[in-house]
Formats: sequence, structure tokens, C-alpha cells
Amino acid sequence: MEIIHLSYPIHVKPDSETGPLSLALGFFDGVHKGHQRVIGEAMEQAVEKNIKSAVMTFDPHPSLVLGGRKEEVFYITPMQQKMEILEEMGVDYCFIVRFTSEFAKLTPEEFIEIFIKGLNVRHVTAGFDFSFGSRGKGDMALMKRAAESFYDVTVIDKQEAGDEKISSTRIRELLKQGTVDQVCHLLGRPFRVIGTVVNGDKRGRTIGFPTANVEPELGAIVPSRGVYAVRIQVQGQFYNGVCNIGYKPTFNNPDVKKQVIEVHILDFDKSIYGEMVEVEWHERIRDEQKFSGIDELKAQIQRDKETAERFFAAIN
Repeated sequence: MEIIHLSYPIHVKPDSETGPLSLALGFFDGVHKGHQRVIGEAMEQAVEKNIKSAVMTFDPHPSLVLGGRKEEVFYITPMQQKMEILEEMGVDYCFIVRFTSEFAKLTPEEFIEIFIKGLNVRHVTAGFDFSFGSRGKGDMALMKRAAESFYDVTVIDKQEAGDEKISSTRIRELLKQGTVDQVCHLLGRPFRVIGTVVNGDKRGRTIGFPTANVEPELGAIVPSRGVYAVRIQVQGQFYNGVCNIGYKPTFNNPDVKKQVIEVHILDFDKSIYGEMVEVEWHERIRDEQKFSGIDELKAQIQRDKETAERFFAAIN
């Protein structure tokens, strides 16, 4: 997959010729099953028309530029992970459009002229609720009206699971609740976070349960506090594990609010400080809790480990 960065008004043309394109439009955070339906349709149209498939996404999140969001934006799939998923799907090109205040001022008609017709897009696919142009005034009905036989349009209806729309917002809420099994169902794959193994307090080693302290990449959303059955990819190989996300209340000062991600990797004994790893969340085991002492904590960790082993034995 070729990644092409575009910006307005400076750089709105690819350096190399792409030829005619079938384009999927959207922000696609999470690349969940609903997004996959949009992208899959664009790819099918590309095959049918014997042209290349493409995805157009935006960076950063529009709400950061438009000021509609007070808190920091955390991504289900940070940009690099999104690109990897699109490549795995077999997309030919990905346009990453820089979302700036200048870009946000484009009228819907200008957006179509520059970023659809100007890129030789012959088929546009998007979700029923996709909007574009200044103040989001452009919708898919306008996209169809403006086609002028230059391109065709497919609008994907609302995709549901359990009588609810599959959406990035819904997935974020589920992550806040820690219901990672449902998240995996909506994504069509395990929820993953990429991070680096950093030095921790090494207390796990002293009680017989050494852990990898994972610092997630900037801007990545993580599940809520608790203990989970996870898989972790280290040096290209996956291992089963138990992960605690939280503040280690048994040991830490309650006033110190530094959340940590600690993974006890099953059947593993290597030093991996500095390694880039990928953690897959599969099942929530329990809430984080405070214990009266080391022995009670060790007993619970052993039970958590056995729970994780049973879980992975059942799905393998």
C-alpha cells in the first residue's frame, strides 16, 4: 500500500500518478466492522471497474481543530496501526489529508472538486452519516448530486450489532467499561495497543510474578482499570499473559495517580526492556483491588494466572 500525504492549499496532488480510483471516505478510527464494510465495498468496486482502491482519512481528529472537544483525543487505532490494518486488507493507496483550519473552511463543493475529481476518483464509497466541507454541510446526497457522471457513489447503510450501531463512540464506551470481549466482536479482531517495555519498580519479580511494564504509544486509548487475560507480541512471537491496568493500590500512595500497564507473561523468562510490544486484550478477569498484604496479593495473582490459562486453553 502506498501512503500519500496531502494538505490544503499547498500540496493537494500526489507526487506519482495513481490512475483512476475507487475511494472509501472516512476517519475510520478503529477500522471496525462498519468501517470494513465501507472499505470492502470500495475494494469490490475497484475490482469491478479494473481500477485501484484507495482510502482517504484525516489527521489529526477534526475535533482537535474545530474545538468541539475539551479533553485530549485518544485513538482506538493510532495512525500507524490504522495503516497496518489497511495494508493487511489489501488497499492500494491511502491518502492522509492534514486536517487544518484552512482545510476545514472548504465548502463541500470545493472539497469534491479538489479531493474527489482532482484525484481522479471514479467511485466514492462512504457511510450514510459521512459529512464533509465547512461545518459538515456536505452529505452523501450532495456527493451524488455533484457527481455529474464523473464518479459513481455507494452509500453504506447503518451497520449494527445487537440492535445498536457499530461505531467508534460505542467502542470507546465499552473500553471505558472494560468489556474488551465485546470490543473484539465489534472490531472483528482483538483490541491491540502498541507500546514500549520500560523500567518499573520490579516488585513483581520479588514476589514471583515478574511483569513487563508497558508504556503505550502517545494518544492510544487503553481499557479501564482491572485485570485481563491478554496476549503479548514480543520480538514477533505471541505469548499468553495476565495484565493489570491501574494504580497498584496495595503498594502505592493513593495520592499518586500514575496508571501503569503490567503484563505477567506466562512461561517466559527474558529481559525485554526497550522492546516494542503489542498487547491484545481478550477477556476481563476482575476489577483492580487493594489487598491486605503480599500473601493475599500473591494468592490472587496465582488465581488470575490460572483463569487466564483456562481462558486461552478453551479458545485454542
